Amino acid sequence: MWFSNIVGVGVIGVVVGSVCLMSQRKSLFGVLLSMEVFSLSVYIIIFSVVGSCGVFGGACLVFLGFSVCEAALGLSVLVSLVRSTGSDYVSGLILGHF
Repeated sequence: MWFSNIVGVGVIGVVVGSVCLMSQRKSLFGVLLSMEVFSLSVYIIIFSVVGSCGVFGGACLVFLGFSVCEAALGLSVLVSLVRSTGSDYVSGLILGHF
């Protein structure tokens, strides 16, 4: 019973993260936050599926490591964009004001 509840929470998080990611058009910070919601929800789904099988392998840790690397790279791009253009708007990235 708990398996379906946790997977349901993960699926709702994936849908919310996807909708927020597609609706962000201006701020790179908003895009990074929605990607974090998306990756956290996928982690919840993987954790519950692996936990229901009774085997806690390295799959959860590997995915968590990849999501941490994604967050670090996104933060470095955000800092670089803010230092070069003065704002985190995606229009500064598209126009090439580096």
